[in-house]
Amino acid sequence: MGRYTGPVCRMCRRESASGAKPGEKVKLFLKGERCLSKKCAVERRTAAPGQKANTKNRPKVSEFGRQLREKQKMRRIYGVLEKQFENYFDKASARKGQTGAALLALLEARLDNVIYRLNLATSRAQARQLVRHRHFVLNGRRVNVPSMQVRPGDELKIVESSAKTTLFQSLTEYAKGRRVPGWLEYDEQSLTAKVVQMPTRADIDTNVEEQLIVEYYSR
Repeated sequence: MGRYTGPVCRMCRRESASGAKPGEKVKLFLKGERCLSKKCAVERRTAAPGQKANTKNRPKVSEFGRQLREKQKMRRIYGVLEKQFENYFDKASARKGQTGAALLALLEARLDNVIYRLNLATSRAQARQLVRHRHFVLNGRRVNVPSMQVRPGDELKIVESSAKTTLFQSLTEYAKGRRVPGWLEYDEQSLTAKVVQMPTRADIDTNVEEQLIVEYYSR
């Protein structure tokens, strides 16, 4: 199963260049703190990547194009493959309530995203790597599957030996004082976290129009 391993900043530039609102800067926050600095590619370059990026009189984006771009944007934010994303949508469609909100909740409940939301990783890509290297314990068991779905009542903790490393000492320092979503709890002293409830749309600050994605799959 393949995964994109090229430069990720071009993804943000692509979404910014084709955004629904003219001049809108779309940041996917794929490189952590760099995305908040002046080194961010979106801040330095406004054109889309590619040789024809600056071509004038580009055709107006169609409604289908907007739906496609929104789907691609959400998929890239959470770092999932196309087939994975389709499976998430199928699961969201089978749930009661709004499909778009259910889709977002499923993606937010991924273990790698939870670690990112707890500020124990500067990006979701780093969170995935940390999980794969078995640095976390979920409900008393070491885990290495980034796509695991957390549930209310689940408890997450950094492995004791990992917590003593320079990497995690810097990450836990990075997490101090930073905001944690209301559906999660984090104890800075014991380095443990708990899932209080499943996230609602109001808890999720991801800048996407999920209804466009529902329309894309409902064609």
